[in-house]
Amino acid sequence: MPAEQMTSANKPLSADGRTYHVEVREGEVANRIVTVGDAKRARTLAQHLDRVLFERESHRGFVTITGVYRGLPVSIVAIGMGPPMVDFFVRETRMVVRGPMSIVRFGSCGSICDATTGDVIVATGAFAITRNFKFFSKEADRPYILWPAVASDPQLTRAVTANLARPLGAAHVYSGLVGNADSFYSSQGRTGSDFYDANGDLIDTVHATYSDAVALEMECHMLLHLAQTSTGADGTSPASIRAACALMVFADRAGNSFISPETSERMVQAGARAVLDALVEEMPSQDGLHPAAGSVWEGELGA
Repeated sequence: MPAEQMTSANKPLSADGRTYHVEVREGEVANRIVTVGDAKRARTLAQHLDRVLFERESHRGFVTITGVYRGLPVSIVAIGMGPPMVDFFVRETRMVVRGPMSIVRFGSCGSICDATTGDVIVATGAFAITRNFKFFSKEADRPYILWPAVASDPQLTRAVTANLARPLGAAHVYSGLVGNADSFYSSQGRTGSDFYDANGDLIDTVHATYSDAVALEMECHMLLHLAQTSTGADGTSPASIRAACALMVFADRAGNSFISPETSERMVQAGARAVLDALVEEMPSQDGLHPAAGSVWEGELGA
């Protein structure tokens, strides 16, 4: 059920400007954002903020936490899983944030390279993998479509990589292209006996198409695509969003192993400050960003 009455079907906002799905309004979200899937992970990252100033959980399960880190406003947003959740998150935060935005996804993935559980993969770019529904009704000969890759922001990606290498060690930080699947199961090549997925050779197809593919997950491509197209309705303005993705290896697809809860907790703790540091280093000033007046961080910066 909607939490508040919306004023428009085309751009659903409440009377006081709160978005429909994420339920945030101007002054509650910073220009610097770390996005995660898991609400528990969001609250773990928030422990590393200097001060938490705002927290809200929406009726759709989005959790937004905004605070101050190294004297600057930063938000952490938990979105759940999948491309549609990324779309809600990016579009609705863009609606209520003035000025350029930098977004780092700190998520998880399945490795299809030498990286194993306990390592991190930083995406140089991402491509989409979608189930081809026509194949299953015998109207096409390919069961999956692999779409062209979109590049991560190079400067933000370098900052994320360098900051992760400090606590984890450079040998545990990999990079390459990431496949963004529309399904955790079929479009990531997980085989089973309950459904006809025709995906037994999908990972081989991914490697044949993208020789530098290193991981599979469900969010990076949509984030990078929306950053690429944040150029205004006519597509002619400079992009207003920069994006990068750092992914903890939770599943080693080659070795068929899954991360332990203890290792995942250690990695989240080690990576939290790294991604927060990367954001503030790459956006070190509030000049030209969302104004402090009327925001949750009014009077809090540099304190």
